[in-house]
Amino acid sequence: MLYRSTDTQGRPNAVSGTVGVLDDGRPLAGRPLVAYNVGSHGLGPDCAPSYLLRQGADFEEPMMAGALARGWAVVISDYEGSGTPGPHTYGSGLATGRAVLDGARAAQRLPELGLTAKSPVALWGYSEGGLATAWAAELAPKYAPELNIVGAAAGGVPASLGNVARKIDGGPLSGFVLAAAVGLDRAYPEMRLHELLNESGQIAAEAVESMCQYEWTMAFANKHMADFTTVADPLNLPRIRAILDENTLGTRNPGVPLYVYESAQDEFMPLEDVRALVRTCCGYNLPVSYYEDSFSEHISLAGQGAPAAIAWLGDRFAGTAAASNC
Repeated sequence: MLYRSTDTQGRPNAVSGTVGVLDDGRPLAGRPLVAYNVGSHGLGPDCAPSYLLRQGADFEEPMMAGALARGWAVVISDYEGSGTPGPHTYGSGLATGRAVLDGARAAQRLPELGLTAKSPVALWGYSEGGLATAWAAELAPKYAPELNIVGAAAGGVPASLGNVARKIDGGPLSGFVLAAAVGLDRAYPEMRLHELLNESGQIAAEAVESMCQYEWTMAFANKHMADFTTVADPLNLPRIRAILDENTLGTRNPGVPLYVYESAQDEFMPLEDVRALVRTCCGYNLPVSYYEDSFSEHISLAGQGAPAAIAWLGDRFAGTAAASNC
């Protein structure tokens, strides 16, 4: 499907996505809806989940299938600039959260799914999908108050993009810093990324615009921000700090039960950022269930943590009171 959403600047945009239900002979009416939000796929059009699903090649299909198997309708947003002209605004919380919420709205309006405006909705995602889920939850009370959101399950959440960048800079995952810089520059013209790039940075930024995440991981591993920029610490520039601050989670009350899961060995996300986000949400007097896994790392917890997330979502759809370990 193609649907209307709103970009970071508040302008209308078009976002693509995929929706589905299991063809199991049961009536469509009465099914709840899960907005399943994918992790990092890439900046180019060949990386969009809707494209990969058509090829049978999306690596998150097992998680989506777990939700479909429960009889739930599932909507997967491609996010801004992924299935549509890009590059994808990777890292932009406002655009991504709005794309998720508008995807749920659009799914409710598709007669083939048998959903209504009163259908219960849950949000779920890991990594970039955790960012998308957490931002959608924070934005929903004002941006989409009519949605009947019963809970949000977010794993591997990048609560502070600046701290993530500092953690992975110069390591095997440093390509994600370059990709996020390009994504945020498209979302925020005032970032003026190309003014900060040296010749190598200009070449790298142009190349990453069409790459999927596995490509930029291999192409830009062990690179430092300083390899691409003309300033010693671009993250400390006032205009960059302002954008990073705007994309830090925890400044709005989601108003719904939360399930947050995180690996204690996460090689991407600073653990204390996730713990701080949980404490902030607990301070909103929300029922927050936080699970910290000691035996996984970032990638493995995406799959290992899925069954517990699905079970938690099932309890929300069943109307069971959400537990909290605040």
